[in-house]
Amino acid sequence: MAQLEIRQVSKVFTDHTAVSNVSLTVNDGEFLVLLGPSGCGKSTLLRMIAGLELPTYGDIVIGGRLATRLQPKDRNIAMVFQNYALYPHLTVYENIAFPLRVRGANTKNVDEKVRWAAGLVGLDSLLKRKPRQMSGGERQRTALARSLVRDPDVFLLDEPLSNLDAKLRHSAREELRQFQDRVGVTSVYVTHDQVEAMGLGDRIVVMQGGTVRQIGTPEEIYQYPADTFVATFMGSPPMNLIQQDDITLGFRPENFLPESNYPSGSDVTRIAFRVYRVEYLGGDRLLYGHVCGGLPETPAIARIPSSVSYSPVVGSETPFAVATADLRRFETSSGRALPVDGIVVERRLAHG
Repeated sequence: MAQLEIRQVSKVFTDHTAVSNVSLTVNDGEFLVLLGPSGCGKSTLLRMIAGLELPTYGDIVIGGRLATRLQPKDRNIAMVFQNYALYPHLTVYENIAFPLRVRGANTKNVDEKVRWAAGLVGLDSLLKRKPRQMSGGERQRTALARSLVRDPDVFLLDEPLSNLDAKLRHSAREELRQFQDRVGVTSVYVTHDQVEAMGLGDRIVVMQGGTVRQIGTPEEIYQYPADTFVATFMGSPPMNLIQQDDITLGFRPENFLPESNYPSGSDVTRIAFRVYRVEYLGGDRLLYGHVCGGLPETPAIARIPSSVSYSPVVGSETPFAVATADLRRFETSSGRALPVDGIVVERRLAHG
């Protein structure tokens, strides 16, 4: 295990800049997630850490050693790819053992390491199988075990769950988090899926256009987005944004409730809401509509628990509210977050 440092790294191609002046530190044993839309630079950054791409500017330091120009084989990193890259003609045992045999390890050490790694990821009983006889989650665990036997300083994972269906992704995500907790190896995980990022990461790096927009814990990024890009990228449905001249107000759909749901005396901001469609999702209902009543007519979404007794009248204007503490403000011109205190919209007491 080792600390990973990325120091003012940029990658410039002939026609565009893929990564621009990125600096961050991944602590020893931390699971860091690089999150962003396609083309944001997250995979390019991962490839530079791995040594598959050379930075145009900046340095990469692994375990205190300058690694910017080291070959991938000399960096002591292990990488798990999207397609797992297993050898179809080899058993699980031989797939896991492959990097050890390439290094010339003796038979006893190979056997000990393979069985140790297989035990960590729950493959003890599957060592004689071949990849075609296994589920997607089992193949993913095989790829993890094969990487683990190398005793890497850093794990790099490039969207390893993207080929799995929704049910398998959920279980594989849980297995991966348990694996990280047991092994404690420094890990960098690339994904465009915010659910994966929130569920796996100790910290998340949100990227867009080759730059870092925010670094923080899942809770910090969700509750206190640094700008309107992060506010709308994180969360499903995304944060509602309402422009008021030079200030844009933001609030999460789950914090946007009928005013009657707040206890009398609650410190809230009233926002009239006209519902035009209701979507039932089992545990929740999504109410699609527009804010109105003195605010700019802007689309908004409310997420109401199905257990809450509320029957919206489609097309009618209804008094909704947001707890003042849950409102966020952004500078409209730049999109940057402003201090939480001093909300511009008039603050009132519920039912007052």
